[in-house]
Amino acid sequence: MRKYIGSKSFYAMVFAVLIPIIVQNSISNFVNLLDNLMVGAIGTEQMSGVAIANQLMMVYNLSIFGGLSGAGIFTAQFFGSKNTDGVRETVRIKLLIAAFLTAVFLVVFVFFSEDLISLYLSDGDGAGDLEKTLAYGTDYLRIMLFGMLPFALTNVYAGSVRECGQTVLPMKASVAAVLTNLCFNWLLIFGHLGFPALGIKGAAYATILSRFLETAIILFAVHRNRNDAYGFMKGLYKHFRVRRKLLANVLVKAMPLLCNEFLWSLGVAATLQAYSIRGLAAVAALNISSTVYNIFNVICMSMGSAVAIIVGQALGAGDLDNARDLARKIIAFNVFWGVTIGVVMFVFAPLLPQLYNTTDTVRRLACSFLRVSACSMPVFAFLHCCYFTLRSGGKTIITFIFDSGFMWVCTIPLVYALTRFTALSILPVYILVQLADLIKCVVGYVMLKKGVWVHNMAAENA
Repeated sequence: MRKYIGSKSFYAMVFAVLIPIIVQNSISNFVNLLDNLMVGAIGTEQMSGVAIANQLMMVYNLSIFGGLSGAGIFTAQFFGSKNTDGVRETVRIKLLIAAFLTAVFLVVFVFFSEDLISLYLSDGDGAGDLEKTLAYGTDYLRIMLFGMLPFALTNVYAGSVRECGQTVLPMKASVAAVLTNLCFNWLLIFGHLGFPALGIKGAAYATILSRFLETAIILFAVHRNRNDAYGFMKGLYKHFRVRRKLLANVLVKAMPLLCNEFLWSLGVAATLQAYSIRGLAAVAALNISSTVYNIFNVICMSMGSAVAIIVGQALGAGDLDNARDLARKIIAFNVFWGVTIGVVMFVFAPLLPQLYNTTDTVRRLACSFLRVSACSMPVFAFLHCCYFTLRSGGKTIITFIFDSGFMWVCTIPLVYALTRFTALSILPVYILVQLADLIKCVVGYVMLKKGVWVHNMAAENA
């Protein structure tokens, strides 16, 4: 057991990286919960329309994350090897990738928003007005398009400084953004203090405003002349040249991650679409349960970022044995938290859905989904850290197969078969789909044990 338990200095190092990320994610998820409650207070159709639109935006958000993650692997390792020129080159590559992805998704959402939202509308239980849900979702999505560019820019900068060990700035910017989002949601959704009552449009405007604020805070902090904490970003825009070899290597690593995040998020969207066959009640309940689940899951989710930073820097420094040891102990630590928090979540599952202005059917379903998710939280904790460990060594094709490959080969066929060819109600379908992840756990354990991810790319691209 000792090889899975770290020393005091180990946990001090992990928490030094982890706590700012946890604070950032906790506040963000808590505000998302409050946002969700505010939208849910207007009605089930509004909540469902916004949930569907956000599901589509998640495909863009995670595609940005995946596209930048390939370059981020090099950023962490270059920083670990003290190669600041390499850090700057990877940031330039990130800017190009973010601009390209934003342009592509903007075109898709402008021309096909109604068609995409309509895929989720099935009156299987008569739980709401489908035409109203479509209208609300379309209005919300079209306003959210204006926040895509600042979102992309924030991810370039926040991800880069975080990969270089500076986790406090992204936390501060995120906290300011989510608090701004919360305040203006209250003002613009309900029309308080003389502001117009805009409903779900107000929620979208509040999000746009918060994203521009977050971007401004990070850019100002990084580029102000008197700040030496971000010296690795100085001279970023003096020229935009990058070495062809490095660009090629980054793209080789980035493309599988981009495809992975795109296909994984598309798979999540497709899974929700399959669940929606059972009606709007299922969509609304899943929206409630996922929002509440994110509150409880913040530590396990944040631990993935800690793995990417800590293990990535150890690999870049050439300390391969230490990287193995760090990864093993962080994963064990995350599983411990998964078990602990899962128990707490199971106990409190019936309470939070009661805060929503929706039907008793939706509340009961949300509670059941939460309890299933609570039982599977240790599995998620293990799989999440597996993904980031494999990614930290640049094994992006393996992570692609492990993550979205499994999603499309196993999860999607299973959920589609269960929803279309059986008479099972939504809850048994949801349970069976969650159980499929146990197969993925076995695969992840084997790959970790073999050490296929132990790889120093910084030395090869110096």
